[in-house]
Amino acid sequence: MRFAEIGQQLRAYRLESGLRAEEIAARLGVSRAALYRYEKGEVIKLDTVKRLAELLKVSPLSLLGIGVEYYSRSVGYFERIRQIEESADQVLQAYGSCLYLTTSDAFDATMADGLNEVANLPGTDTAAFRTNADQVLGILAARKRTYAQRRPGIIAILSPPSIQSFLSLGVLGGLKLSDALRVRCRRVAAAEVQHIADLMETEPMGLQFGLLASSEPASGFSIFRTRDRATLAANPFHADSMPSAQTGVSMITGADEAIAAHQRVAESMWRDAVKGPTAAAQLREMLTIRNS
Repeated sequence: MRFAEIGQQLRAYRLESGLRAEEIAARLGVSRAALYRYEKGEVIKLDTVKRLAELLKVSPLSLLGIGVEYYSRSVGYFERIRQIEESADQVLQAYGSCLYLTTSDAFDATMADGLNEVANLPGTDTAAFRTNADQVLGILAARKRTYAQRRPGIIAILSPPSIQSFLSLGVLGGLKLSDALRVRCRRVAAAEVQHIADLMETEPMGLQFGLLASSEPASGFSIFRTRDRATLAANPFHADSMPSAQTGVSMITGADEAIAAHQRVAESMWRDAVKGPTAAAQLREMLTIRNS
């Protein structure tokens, strides 16, 4: 058994479950410190894996890294992606309005302020919401730090309709925010789109953007590659979505046939995508229309 990988998936599924480490440790009959050691890759008995899988309501095979992983909460999914990105050499993203790893500090700061505003709305369980939001924001920040250190090669195929919606609604477009903060969210979104246009023109080493020439796939996906393996992530969650929302189910798998099928789709999308200065001009036209 690959104990380090079991530990990673254990942590992701623990966050996905919403259970505190103390609760899981107590039900398992071990100390919290022992649970954290399992998450760090300490040797774990197969019987303990089975009991953990039962507690977390997942398949033991998924916890062992065999088969398909499913996540219905963004915190579990983002944690698993953070782990995968730690060793990825190449990343292909086929969805969305931006590439989170290249967004600015202002993007993260605006998300934090928006989520803090939502946490204080009447009827919100403020403590639980903030805990969840802090977990997601912490994981996202860790992903950016990893990217800054490792700089894997990235291809991002973005959707013009998603970009138009991003410009219209701004960051955290699905949340009800104050008028002043919504204006700021739109301003930050425009700055991010401008930044993507600049990157399209300069085409820095290891970072490529394209705009879909056809409709966006029904389910956005990413493919992560290392020297000896590939991982597919089909994703309903965006970085600036509601942290506690259960709006879909994400899937992560290393199955060859799933990766091959999605790779074929991605290659077709990239072949037809608008790239370089032409794509940058298209984005700037969107910005002009939005500001007019």
